[in-house]
This record gives sequence, C-alpha cells and structure tokens, in this order.
Amino acid sequence: MVLSNLSVPLLGIVDTAVMGHLDHAYYMGAVAIGSLIFSFVFWGFGFLRMGTTGLVAQSLGANDYNESYAVLLRGCLVALVLAITLLLLQPLIAWLSFSVIKTSAEVEFHARIYFDIRIWSAPATLITYVIVGWFLGRQNARVPLLITLLVNIVNILLDLLFVVGLGMTIEGVAWASVIADYSGLGLAIYLTWRLLKRGHYRYSKDQLLKRRAMAKMFTINHTIFVRTLCLLFTFAFFTAKGAEFGDTILAVNALLLNFQTLMAYVLDSFAHAAEALVGHDIGAQNNASLHRTVTAIMLWSLGFAGLFSLAYWLGGSLMIAAMSDIETVRQHAHEYLPWLILLPLISVWSFAYDGIFIGATRTRAMRDTMLISTFLVFIPAWYFFQFLDNHGLWLALTLFLAARGLTLGYIWHRYRRRGSLL
Repeated sequence: MVLSNLSVPLLGIVDTAVMGHLDHAYYMGAVAIGSLIFSFVFWGFGFLRMGTTGLVAQSLGANDYNESYAVLLRGCLVALVLAITLLLLQPLIAWLSFSVIKTSAEVEFHARIYFDIRIWSAPATLITYVIVGWFLGRQNARVPLLITLLVNIVNILLDLLFVVGLGMTIEGVAWASVIADYSGLGLAIYLTWRLLKRGHYRYSKDQLLKRRAMAKMFTINHTIFVRTLCLLFTFAFFTAKGAEFGDTILAVNALLLNFQTLMAYVLDSFAHAAEALVGHDIGAQNNASLHRTVTAIMLWSLGFAGLFSLAYWLGGSLMIAAMSDIETVRQHAHEYLPWLILLPLISVWSFAYDGIFIGATRTRAMRDTMLISTFLVFIPAWYFFQFLDNHGLWLALTLFLAARGLTLGYIWHRYRRRGSLL
C-alpha cells in the first residue's frame, strides 16, 4: 500500500513541476485551483471507497462472502448514479466553484479549461473508488497497487507528451488525467471479473437489497460524506485565502501542499491497512488481535512521519528548487518550509485514527470530531491569526490537524475503556 499511495502524490508533484517550469506562476495556480475543485467534486464521494472497505472487512471477518459481493454491487450502483448526476450538474458546479474561489483572471481562465475537461472522468473515478475499497477490505493491496500505478504512470507519461512534447498547457494536464482514469477503470473491472469468476460468488437480489444492510451502508456513507466535506472545506478555504495574497503565494502554497500530500498518502497506506485489519478483527470478535493491530499501526505511522520531517528538514531546499524555476516562488517557499517540517509529526495521529475508525465503522465519531476541528479550531484560529497573513493560514491548518488527532484519540480510548468495540 505504501507504493500504491506514493504514486498518487507523485502525480500531483509532476503536474505542478511541469507547470512550474513554464513561464508564468498562474499556470501552477490554475492547476492548484483545478485540483482543489476536483478534491471537492471527487473526494467528496470518498465514502465510496472508505465505506466499502470497512463493510467488506467486517463481512469477511464474519465469513459472510456473499455479503461482501453484495457490498461491491451496491457501491458500484451508487457510484454510477452519482457520476451521472455530476455530469448533468457540471454547469452548476463550475458556477459555484468559481463564484466562491476568487483568483486572478489568468488563473480562473486556465482553471475553467481544466474543469471542463476533467469532469468527464467522473464515472471512472467513482466506480474505481468502490472497486479499490472492495479489494482493500479483502486485505488485497496488490490489485489497488496495480490500478493506482497504471493510472499514475499513464498520467505522468501523457503529461510529458502533451505538455513537454506537444506544447499544450492546462488542457494537456487535464486530458492526461481523464485518459488515465479510464485506463485504471478498465484494469479494475478486468481484475474484479477474474477474481469473481474464480470465487463462484452467488448473486442474490434479496441480499443486494437487504434493508438492514442498505440502511447501514447509507448511514456510514452519510457520516463519512459530512466528514470529508469538512476536510475538503478546510483545504479549499486554505487555498482560497492563500489566493487572496496573490498568484505567487497561491503557487507557493500549492507547491508546499504537494509535499504534505506526499506524506499524507504514505501514512494513508497504514490507515488503509488498519481499515482492513481492524474491520476483520471486529468481525471476528478478536479483541487481542485488535489491540495488536492498533499498536502496530500507530508505531509504523509515527516512524514514517518522523522520516518525512527529517527529509523535509534536510532536503526541502533541493525539493523546492526541483519544483519551480520561478525565483520568487522559490524564495517564498523557503519562508514557509518550517511549517512543512512540523506537519508530519502533528498530522500523523489523525491519519492513523481515520483508518482505525473506518475499519470499526465508527464513522459518526469521525464526523463529529471533524466538525469540532473545522469550526471550533480551524476557523477561529484563522480569524484570530489573520494578522500573520499566510503564516496565520499555516498555523490554523496545523492546529486543525492537531485537533483531529487529539479528538479521535480521546474517543478511541473511551471506546476501549468501555469495551464497546466488539
């Protein structure tokens, strides 16, 4: 899972680096805004993956294999309906997005081009979320690795072909993403079909539409959806407020957030392992194994977070230089680099607990702690530290991530004391 997750932020780094070596900072800003919009549009439906993983892991822990197949079918059906809805509503989504995010005319012009192309990958992206979640719930990380590597290798190669080779700009990056997403969906469907054919799963309409299972799926998905919207709102707010300081600061924040995203995806690989293992332990009613799993996830996550902080401290300057030729972007990025060094050790706890709570399907607690961290910590922190300008934004983001880890940790240990997990 580390390799699979690592390829995702590397793609964002390549996108930013390709734009960063063009003549103007607004190309990097446009990629940042376009990516931000699709973080909302697509990752707002991240519950399709997360909810699927937890439910499948628990059904397999209870040896209910046909229910795990029903979870896959339910998820794909919901994903297809949501994707069609997104395509039908794309003019409204674009209008809302660019009404909220205020940028320069150049950034908005190129970001709109990106949006109009990238939206067409919605069906591929959402259905792939479900399939990846299904395999993760089965403790099969190899298939998600193959899917993710294919998507990102195709995307990177097409980035270089379209932008460097053919002289395209924003439209080249967008088309590369769309083509890569459908390549990944094709591989995902093929690998799923091959596994189902070997496993002799039985299709049952009654089980597919079982009322209790449907109700549990929608409850889990609803709470994860609210939690994800809060997370995306925070990063959207961060990006939008950064844009108010000008195209250079927008580009700087986008550049540095790529390194935070790199760390986040690597730590998420341990969270994904936690989803499957914790779900299986709870489905099997194995409390001793559950304790060992949570301890191991925490230790591995903390170790890797420390390595990232060390790497950013020792090599941050070289990484910034590799990402952009624009001198003003480089200078300002060095000014904010200390925040990047600090964040892995602050945010590691929230990533680990996310995976643990998803595996336990305790998604209501995830929603509630996210609401607290967003509206009682992040927004007030930004408001009171506005006088620090962009440093105030980074401080608010740091406090937000710290609050997530603290609140989730408190609730988890309360569950453990009460013995209410199994």
